Amino acid sequence: MRNLPSSYFALVMATGVIAIAGRELGLPLLPDALGALNVVAYALLWALTVARLARHRRALLADLFDHVNGPGFFTVVAATGVLGSQFVALWAAYWVASALWVLTLALWTLLTFTVFAGLTIKESKPDLAGGITGGWLLAVVATQSVVVLALEIVPAVEGSLLPPLWFLALSMWLWGGMLYVWLMALIFYRHVFYAFSPADLTPPYWINMGAMAISTLAGTLLIVHGETAGSSLLAAIEPLLKGVTILFWATGTWWIPMLVVLGVWRHLVKRFPLRYDAAYWGMVFPLGMYTLCSHHLARALELGFLEGVSRVFVVAAVAAWAATFLGLVRSLVTGAGREGAVA
Repeated sequence: MRNLPSSYFALVMATGVIAIAGRELGLPLLPDALGALNVVAYALLWALTVARLARHRRALLADLFDHVNGPGFFTVVAATGVLGSQFVALWAAYWVASALWVLTLALWTLLTFTVFAGLTIKESKPDLAGGITGGWLLAVVATQSVVVLALEIVPAVEGSLLPPLWFLALSMWLWGGMLYVWLMALIFYRHVFYAFSPADLTPPYWINMGAMAISTLAGTLLIVHGETAGSSLLAAIEPLLKGVTILFWATGTWWIPMLVVLGVWRHLVKRFPLRYDAAYWGMVFPLGMYTLCSHHLARALELGFLEGVSRVFVVAAVAAWAATFLGLVRSLVTGAGREGAVA
């Protein structure tokens, strides 16, 4: 509990997005099973987090204002948003999803200005090589999760509240894109101009792609609402929405072969050991989100050939989830065994 990783809510992000993608792509049984498991995981992780706050407050606060671990707390925001989207996609529970959206927005506000303000005024800071990772882009994922869920609960929102909701969603979508530009400039600089060891290539670097994937998904939802929901603002800027959404998808797609090559270099060339780490959920989530965003992009822009992309990536995403979940179970079993032996 004391050392619970700040980014462990990525488990909920990954499980939820694969459940949603599975439902939209017509996979049998799996979506509901993952959805039920995800509700349990979300509740359990909140219980552990609250207990950690009560019993190990100093450790939690140290992580919150740490340049490497602090951004991991944004998984709490994104997990809440993904869970809300799951309630809509799997069970059409709009009122539950609406309550989760309010919580997502509140958590986003609290953590955004707490983490970034804390890291800004912190007196002792690491250099760029030691302080920035792909995990910083979880702030982008958290922002876009607010947008996605806001647009998915529209059927449950009173008509007079829709214009400000659409405006908020559009503003946060654009802000998330700008935040990606800021952070990716630093991350790319760190990649190219600083020494890079296999240990530095942590799984959260897949968020380089995942942040663009969820931004693409949010863009497709804005496009659809502009065409069908009567928003004059969204309809007026439809060309901008389509162009930027394709830009996001293309950027995310560029990262996939790059990350695969770096992964081969890490594990096959440098023989870095492949063993379970909670950070691997930060790799599973982007694969599931890329599946989902490609499916939505194909429908929103009538690009049928992209459906094949989503069909391929859903297999990769489910396989990655299964391997990571088995690693989690094994680590829990072996960890319990060690504790029993020590006792």
